[in-house]
Amino acid sequence: MNTSIVVASAVIGLSILLTVAYKKSVIDKKIDELNNLEDEIVKAKLKAKEIVEGSEKEALAKSKEIELKAKEKVYHLKEEAEKEIKTAKSDIYQKETRLAKKEETLDRKIDRLEVKSQELTEFEQKIQNKNSEIEELRSKQEMELERISGFSKDEAKDLLITKLTNELTHETAMKIKEFENKLSEEKERVSKRILSTAIGKASADYVVDATVSVVNLPNDEMKGRIIGREGRNIRAIEALTGVDVIIDDTPEAVVLSSFDGVKREIARNTIEKLVTDGRIHPAKIEEAVNKAKKEVNKEIVEAGEHALLELGIPGMHQEIIKTLGKLKFRTSYGQNVLTHSIEVARLAGNLAAELGANTELAKRAGLLHDVGKVLEHDIEASHALIGGEFLKKFGEKPLVLNAVMAHHNEVEFESVEAILIQAADAISASRPGARRETLSTYLKRLEGLEEIANSFDGVESSFAIQAGREVRIIINPESIKDDQAIKMSRDVAKKVEETMQYPGQIKVTVIRETRAVDYAK
Repeated sequence: MNTSIVVASAVIGLSILLTVAYKKSVIDKKIDELNNLEDEIVKAKLKAKEIVEGSEKEALAKSKEIELKAKEKVYHLKEEAEKEIKTAKSDIYQKETRLAKKEETLDRKIDRLEVKSQELTEFEQKIQNKNSEIEELRSKQEMELERISGFSKDEAKDLLITKLTNELTHETAMKIKEFENKLSEEKERVSKRILSTAIGKASADYVVDATVSVVNLPNDEMKGRIIGREGRNIRAIEALTGVDVIIDDTPEAVVLSSFDGVKREIARNTIEKLVTDGRIHPAKIEEAVNKAKKEVNKEIVEAGEHALLELGIPGMHQEIIKTLGKLKFRTSYGQNVLTHSIEVARLAGNLAAELGANTELAKRAGLLHDVGKVLEHDIEASHALIGGEFLKKFGEKPLVLNAVMAHHNEVEFESVEAILIQAADAISASRPGARRETLSTYLKRLEGLEEIANSFDGVESSFAIQAGREVRIIINPESIKDDQAIKMSRDVAKKVEETMQYPGQIKVTVIRETRAVDYAK
C-alpha cells in the first residue's frame, strides 16, 4: 500500500512538473512575442517619425512652390489690369476730344438759331401787320356789300344757308326716291328669279285624291255576298274598319267613304282580299281586316322612310316616320298631303339654297310642316300647333318646331327658314292643278268673299273673280277718301284671314274713281 502511494505521489509530482514546464515554455514564447512586438513598435515609431519629417519637408516645399505661383499670377493680373486701365484712359481721352468738338458745333448752331429766331420774330410782326390791313379791308368790303344788298351779314348768311338746305333736301329726296325705285325693281326681279328657279326644280303631279275610294268587283253578284245575310257582312266590315260601305247602282263597284284615308285604305284592301278569296263571312272579314291593317301599317312606314330617302334627310324618330307615312292617305282640298309635304320640302330647300340659308333645316321643316293634320281629329287646335307639340315630344330641334308652328302665322318667326316654309307652302298650294274644291265649297267661298266686302261702309258693289283668288270692291268716292280706301283693303284682307278657310292667297283690290257725266243736247 505504501508503495502504491509513493508511486502515485511520484506520478502526480511528475505530472505537476510537466505541467509547470509546459506553462513555462508557453510563457517564454509569449514573452518572446512581446519582445518582438516591442521591437516592431520601436521600428514603427522610428518609421513614422521619418515619414512625418519627410512630409513636413515636402509640405514646406509645396507651400513655397504655391507661393511662387501665386506671386507670379498676381504679377500677370496686375500687368493685365494696367493695360486695361491704359486702354480705358485712351478711350476716355478720345471721347472727351469728340465731345469737345460737338460742343463747339452745337454752340455755332445755337448762334445761327438765335439769328433765325430774331428774323422769324420780325417776319411774324410783318404778317400781323398785313393781317390787320386785310381785316380792315374785309370790314370795309362787308359794310359796302351790306349797303348794296340791303341785308346784314347775319341775314345774308341765314338766307344762303336756307337756300342751300332746301336744295340739298330736294336733291336728297330725289336720290332716296330713285334708290327706292331701283331697290323695288331689283327686289321684284330677284324674288321672281329665286321663285322661278325653286319652282322649276320641283315638279309635282296634278291632284287625284278624294275622300272616297272605289273597289271594282268581278260581277254584281259579289255585291250581295258583301252585304251578306240580313246585312251582317257589310255591318262587320263597317264596324271593324270604321268606313261607310256604299253599295248603289254603280255596276260592278263598291264605294268606300271616310275622311280618314288610312281607314279607307284598310277597308279597300280588306274587300279586295275577300273578293279574291271568295269566302265572305264575319270571321273571315275579321281575319282579312287584321291582315290589311298589318299591310297598311307596313306601307305607312315605307312611305315615311321613302320620303326621307327621297329628300336625303337624316334619321328621324320611328313614331314621327309612322305619322308622316299616314299623310299618304290624307288629302287637303283634294291634294295628297304627303306629296304636298315632299313638294314643300323641295321648294323650301331650293329657296334656302338660292338665299344661302340652311337647306337641311328647310327641307326637314318643310316635310314635317303638316304632320299635325294626322292628329287634328283627336285634338281641338290648329294642325300647325298640334304638329309642333307632337314633334317636341320626340326631340326635334327648336328651329324645326318654330317653322312648323309658324307656317300659318300662329307664332312669331324665329328664322329665315321658317319664312321660307310658309312661302313654299303657299307656292305648292296655289300652283295650277294643285288643289280642287267641290262646287258647293267653291260657291260658298265666293259668296263669303262678297259678303265680307259688302259688310264695310261705303261699298257700292263687290265681285269675287279669278276663281275666288281676288275680290274687287267698288266704293263710293264721295264717302271714302283715298287714304280710307287703302285702309279698307287692309281691313278686308284681315277679316278674310280671320273668318275664312281657303287654299293659297286672296288678293283684295279696292277701286275708287270719280266720273263726271254730262249730256250734249
